[in-house]
Amino acid sequence: MKITEPTPGAPCWVELGTSDVPTAAVYYRQVFGWQAETDPRPEHGGYTLFSADGARVAAAGPLYAPGQPTAWTVTFATRDIGELAGAVTRAGGSVLVKPRDVFDLGTFAVLADPSGAAFALWQARTFPGAELLNGPGSLGWVELATDDPDAAVSFYAEVFGWTVRSQGSYAQWGLEGADFGGMCTLESRDREDVRPHWLPYFAVASVDGTAARAAESGGMLLMAPTNVPDGPRIAMVRDPQGAVFGIHEAGSEG
Repeated sequence: MKITEPTPGAPCWVELGTSDVPTAAVYYRQVFGWQAETDPRPEHGGYTLFSADGARVAAAGPLYAPGQPTAWTVTFATRDIGELAGAVTRAGGSVLVKPRDVFDLGTFAVLADPSGAAFALWQARTFPGAELLNGPGSLGWVELATDDPDAAVSFYAEVFGWTVRSQGSYAQWGLEGADFGGMCTLESRDREDVRPHWLPYFAVASVDGTAARAAESGGMLLMAPTNVPDGPRIAMVRDPQGAVFGIHEAGSEG
């Protein structure tokens, strides 16, 4: 079972924070074939929506805070953002950006788990989130890299009510029978500079072909296309501005 539409408690959107939105739009068009549409209104700050075959799948916006890294942020849907933000703090997490309205679209907030891994929440009004999930060119999986897996399980189970099951040595997050993400340790990232974080994986028709385009377009392969034991074929990429994302073969998540 896959989650194919925004569902409370599950990933519903993914957003790139970057110092150069137009350049990022060119790169992701080359890699995924995304179409970019930048909102011209000054109050939207250059916010740019990415679409795959006409379906909105992701977005990019400028960096707003000093020291903010160029990175993808995973967003989870909720029916009550105030209550869920409170649950995060009660469970030992922190609120980085308090809930705020985005015009008539909905309300968002940015939070972090006790280890510092940041994520966003979205309570929809007129914009529910991604119009395509788990299809080629869209968000297909999310993965938490953490230095304390036991604490992470306790935190996310308490806050979101997620289930956790093992797929070999890999732990997977689920919601009502649908697994949408996983968890690994920081040591598996094999880089000393890595801090706890959420990583989005985009579903693609060909991991090898997409990885080649990602590198040829100026990105760096952090993990070359690899077959995961009892799992999908994946790769990991750092874009030219430093944001990291994964790719996996569409239909093979979970």
